[in-house]
Amino acid sequence: MFLSVAAITLGLIFLVWSANYFVDGSAAVSKYLNISPLIIGMIIVGFGTSAPEMLVSFISSLSGNSGIALGNAYGSNITNIALILGISAMISPIIVKSEILKKELPVLSFFTLVTIIMMLDKKIGFNDSLILLGLFFVYLTYTIIMSFKQRDDSLVHEIEAGIENYNQPIKKSIIKLVSGLLILIVSSRVLVWGAVELATFFGVSDLIIGLTIVAIGTSLPELASTLVAARKGEHELALGNIIGSNIFNTMVVIGIAGLVHDLDVDSMIISRDILIMTILTFSIFIIGYGFKGKQGIINRYEGMAIFSVYVFYILLLIISV
Repeated sequence: MFLSVAAITLGLIFLVWSANYFVDGSAAVSKYLNISPLIIGMIIVGFGTSAPEMLVSFISSLSGNSGIALGNAYGSNITNIALILGISAMISPIIVKSEILKKELPVLSFFTLVTIIMMLDKKIGFNDSLILLGLFFVYLTYTIIMSFKQRDDSLVHEIEAGIENYNQPIKKSIIKLVSGLLILIVSSRVLVWGAVELATFFGVSDLIIGLTIVAIGTSLPELASTLVAARKGEHELALGNIIGSNIFNTMVVIGIAGLVHDLDVDSMIISRDILIMTILTFSIFIIGYGFKGKQGIINRYEGMAIFSVYVFYILLLIISV
């Protein structure tokens, strides 16, 4: 047990540290290559903050641990909305003015419904994964095109302002990129091993470990970036981090894991975890979209309500052990 706890602890520490290192390095290299700030902010930085989820689910799938692969992705989505977004809204109400975000909210809801349909046969196979990755590519292409057309959008301004921080020598940037990626891979493997061993020791499913310890740990980069954005008053960047991460988890993390090995879907994932994730996803869509010309806003009381769902969900997991 001691070794598994140590592996999880060290794995999470190095996972978060290497993810930040990888993001800094890749963003700085991209800026040096004169890649558009929008592409850096929306793809490269977004990919970097979701790299822990992707690598953990990929390695779990390789090892045949569908529970950790699925629990990590969907548990991270629940954590992102209920814990991270809930706390962010309690710190500072999130005002949604961006037309880009208003388009992404229904897209996230649609992608959530797509995954539910795919899970009805209790398996996510190779063809399902190709569909998920194909839809994500279409979405990403469309989002980039719309971003360049809407240069005056408030989210675009916040993204471009954030990219100004990535200024460092090219040699240092490459070292950060490569070392960050290597440590990401090793720490992900250590974390998965520790999670499986801990689940075996306590006699609980690897799904529960994936939904809790692993999901919270791999969501730490999103937590850090979202809370910093909320404290700076960059409301839409905070919400954009959550939406982007959840779309990436739903489509790419699950898609890549399913390409490697068919993912067996436990019935509890559909009746409990996907249900909670869907309720949360549609809640932020309804609250944040702003219907009938009204401005979307997630205020402190709504943030508290969203956070309370996370507390309820954790209690539900404890009862089910």
